Amino acid sequence: MRITRVTGLALALALLGGAPAVASTGPSVHGGATTAEQQQAVDAYWTPDRMRLAGALVPEITPIPPDDTTPDMDTPPAPNTATTGEVWRFKGAVDGTVGRLFFTFSDGYDGSCTATVVGRDTVVTAAHCLRATGADEWRHNVYFVPGYRNGGKPHGGFSARTMITSTDWDTGSSSQDVAAAGHDAAFAVLNRAGGRPVAEVVGSQRIGFTPPASGRFEHAFGYPHVQSGTKWLGARMVHCAGPVQQAPKTPALWGMRCDMAHGASGGPHFAEFDPATGRGRVVGVTTTGTELGGGAGEYSYATPLGPEAALLYAYALTR
Repeated sequence: MRITRVTGLALALALLGGAPAVASTGPSVHGGATTAEQQQAVDAYWTPDRMRLAGALVPEITPIPPDDTTPDMDTPPAPNTATTGEVWRFKGAVDGTVGRLFFTFSDGYDGSCTATVVGRDTVVTAAHCLRATGADEWRHNVYFVPGYRNGGKPHGGFSARTMITSTDWDTGSSSQDVAAAGHDAAFAVLNRAGGRPVAEVVGSQRIGFTPPASGRFEHAFGYPHVQSGTKWLGARMVHCAGPVQQAPKTPALWGMRCDMAHGASGGPHFAEFDPATGRGRVVGVTTTGTELGGGAGEYSYATPLGPEAALLYAYALTR
């Protein structure tokens, strides 16, 4: 596994039709499971119990979390129905295109975030889910489980072969500072499972790189897990929806009232989301809550996908 830094953006710009570049920004790229042996090892590593315990501070003595048995429903909510957080109980494309992203930290502990399929082999997530800032500390055993539920892999699992963050994230000294500046978007290019790309298995969501708008109604999804509590255990996908606003303390971030917690990072914020089809346009990825963004009550703040993310996405499509 090695790191490759790409400073020339001509290819990415051409793919984007001449979209404006962000000064000094380029892709910072790292290889994941690139051989058949590595792919098999990552797939075998993520057993049902290991996935259930991802995020536990002391997994050796942490009880296996119980399954979430919230019943599914056939009738989805109306498009502009606000919620500050509840289990997504409906089907549609979002039930498979969004999934739990597992990884191992450099110290050997396992964690998880959320990611969304936005290309044939590509998912979008948060940069802090793939690497630490300012250090050669990329995550290991990176593995995407679309539609994860209760320790199962309903659509299989896909190991990451390439991880892509921006050079701004790469060179930052503080993850909070760099995230606050709007550099927390990232992409992972996945290996195929059984010879099939992830988008062929579960479909893909649209992605957009337009500026955020105050009051725009958005939907957010994620897999929050709080081991010290019982509300969110990472077992099921959680949904928030409402009008977005700029974060009071970090104006580069935008979000809505939402009480999701750790594990929801990297999850999609959709504009133009239709609950009946489960499709929308991914315009941001969850970065933080009120601890960094500020505001009264619980909020989920996203890094909007702008020109920097567009460059990374264009590069990911070539890998």
